[in-house]
Order: sequence, then structure tokens, then C-alpha cells
Amino acid sequence: MKQAEQITRLEQVVEDLLLEARRQGADAAEAGVSAQTGLSVTVRLGETETIEHTSDNGLGITVYFGHRKGSANTTDLRPEAIRESVAAACRIARYTSEDPAAGLADAELMARDVPDLDLYHPWELGVDEAASIALACEDAARNFDPRISNSEGATLYTQRSSFIYGNSHGFVGGYPTTRHSLSCAVIAQDGEDMQRDYWYDSGRLPGELADPASIGRTAAERTLARLNGRRFGTRECPVLFRADIAPSLLRSLFGAIRGHAVYRKSTFLLDQVGAQIFPDWVTISEDPLRPRGQASAPFDNEGVATRYRELVSGGVLQGYLLDSYAARKLGMQSTASAGGVRNASIGSSGQSFEELLRTMGRGVLVTELMGQGTNMVTGDYSRGAAGFWVEGGEIRYPIEEITVAGNLADMYRQLVAVGTDSDIPGSIRTGSWLFERMTVGGD
Repeated sequence: MKQAEQITRLEQVVEDLLLEARRQGADAAEAGVSAQTGLSVTVRLGETETIEHTSDNGLGITVYFGHRKGSANTTDLRPEAIRESVAAACRIARYTSEDPAAGLADAELMARDVPDLDLYHPWELGVDEAASIALACEDAARNFDPRISNSEGATLYTQRSSFIYGNSHGFVGGYPTTRHSLSCAVIAQDGEDMQRDYWYDSGRLPGELADPASIGRTAAERTLARLNGRRFGTRECPVLFRADIAPSLLRSLFGAIRGHAVYRKSTFLLDQVGAQIFPDWVTISEDPLRPRGQASAPFDNEGVATRYRELVSGGVLQGYLLDSYAARKLGMQSTASAGGVRNASIGSSGQSFEELLRTMGRGVLVTELMGQGTNMVTGDYSRGAAGFWVEGGEIRYPIEEITVAGNLADMYRQLVAVGTDSDIPGSIRTGSWLFERMTVGGD
């Protein structure tokens, strides 16, 4: 089915859902429908290992009887399945309690002009060509150094999707998207020591993916650098989170300013809007309307128009991340945050990665985080980690089996610098983060 025909079909499904909800007595309703196809080809040790074709549909309907809410989901888009899903949602709504905050997002916030964000760039790729690209990636990694002893494989994945959302305000909108990625993971061995690492790239356009050989070489370099890691004793010292690890620090911030955490009073950033939470040089923003952005969207999951927004300006927290429910609980207005932050970025303080190492002088470079160790109520932070010891502004040797610990509120205030090395894959743009001091646990 052609993309335009699929969009038209999904729009009709959404309209049918909304009509059926009204027919069954709902005061208001909202529905989302998606269709996705994909191809994933994995090679390992020079041979094609798996070929997976995917084709998935998803449908969700939420109905409101006054302030009583019911929801249902299905993967079946047949008319009879639509009727059954709406009936199930209505049955649930009739037995739930009234919730004054429940309901559609405000009608005046709906996206009336939906811009084309250039998110659809299909890759007409056959299995043989996909396998050839993945093999070139894995070969570059395996041939990089004799110590690369094994491989977990290289995977090429390409996906095309269509999404339509509509509600009883008369809003129906949607758009097609594509996503492509190439990844490689290998194992290195030196004596009895074995280490694993990986690298990847992803994007909307196949032509913007990094060269397969460069992805493979990077995977090999990262793996070899970890060989013969050392342990060391517990200490306090500066810590540098490499750019590919730093997005987790922003995700912790976003979790702390989510409206649902705020109205439940389960965040260490409660009542901090207007407060200085970072140094005054820090700006953190989201740009949902960035063309070809990996998290771009003209409206959020409730149809609310998205826009550029600074979450932190001059180090000061500007507001929370609110969907319509959280906004009503807090007496505020939706910030088009249903579905999360889109295309987040933090401004750099201007130093390259090498300059950050020299600024740190002596401390720990974190290149991997493990486990879950963040208490969002108190801000206490403790994660298993691996990385490198830095001395005299230069990387000296790998370290492993350590923990890095602090308190996020203190860490954010004591942020020394953010690097210019922000050319990492993903929807969050950030360079490496240098912190003045953290506790590093070891032997």
C-alpha cells in the first residue's frame, strides 16, 4: 500500500473510532492508530544470522463519560474489532470513579497548522543489500586488530511508520516517519581478559548514516580501549561523563520535572520553577519542530501543538513538562509534553573533549553506566560504571567495577563544563559533562 493511501486509511479508522464512541454514548473520545513495517538483518562472523520482516498495527481508544475515563487497545483494525474496543473502553469508563482532571486536552491548544517536518525517507532496501552493508560494518571491526576475537554481530534496521491521532474537538492529524540504524558489537581478548563494546548510528535519512566501515572501526576501538582494566580505591575526584553517556543526566532532569512527579510531590525539584538549578551559563531546550529530527513531532500525544521551548535558561528552571492531566492537577496549562521531551539539547560551554580532559587534570572519565541507582525523590545518585583514569589531562588506563555517586541537585549546580563533542547518535544533543567532584567507589 502506498504511503498516502495508508495515511488516508488510518485517518478513516480514527474517524470510525470517534463516531463509534459517540454512538455508544461517550461524551468525548480520543484515538490513536499506527502502522509500521520494518526489515532487520543481522550478520555474525561473516554470515547472515537473522532476517526479520515486521508488520505491526496498533490502536488505542480512550473515552470519557463526564470525568470518568476508560481505555482499550488492540492490534486488529477490522470494523468489528473497532466496535469491540470502543465497547470495552466504555464499559471501563462507566465503572471508574470521577476524576476532575480527566479529559481531552484543551481545544484551543490543538495543532491547527501541521507543518511538514521532512520525517519520511524510506530506504528501498533488499535483504542481500542490507546483509552486504552489515557485513562491511562487521568486517571493518573484526579486521581492525588481531585482539578482536569474536563478534556479537552487526545489524541493519530500517523502519517506516504512519501515525494518526484524533479527538472529539474535531482534530485529526498524522504523519509518516522513517528510522534507519546500523550497529556493531564485538569482543576483544588479551590473555585472559575479555571485553565487549559497540557502536551505532541512526537517523531519518539512509544517506545520513555514518559509513559502515567507520561504525565497525569505532566499535573495535572502543572495545580494545577497555582491555586490561584496573580497579582502584574509593576517592573523591572530578568526573567527566562522555558525550554518549551524558544524555542519561538530562533524562534524570526530565524525569524530575515531569508534571506527574510534581503533583505527586515525588521529585527533588519540587517547587523549583524560577530557581537556579544549574550555573548561569547553562541553557537546556527542546525543539520538536526541527526538520528531520529524531524526536520531531508537530503535535504531542494529545494533539497539542508543539513548539521550541527553553526548559532551563541562565541556569534557571523555566517550567515543568506537563500533559493535560498533570496541568489540571497543578492548575497550569499543558506544555505539549504528552509523550515526553522532543529533540532536547544543552548548550556547550565551548571546550572540546581534549580541553575538558585537560581542565579536569586528574579524575575519572565515565564511558559506561550500569544499573538503576537514582532516587528521584531525594536526588541521590549512585550508578555502577566503567571508564578511564585521567592523569595530567590525559587518559592513562581503563578502570572497571566502580560506582559514581552524588546528589543530582548538587551535581547540576556544580557542573563545570559541557563539551562541543555533541555529534553522537540519538535525539538528545549534548557534549561531555564535567563535574567538579563526585564520590567514586572502588575497592
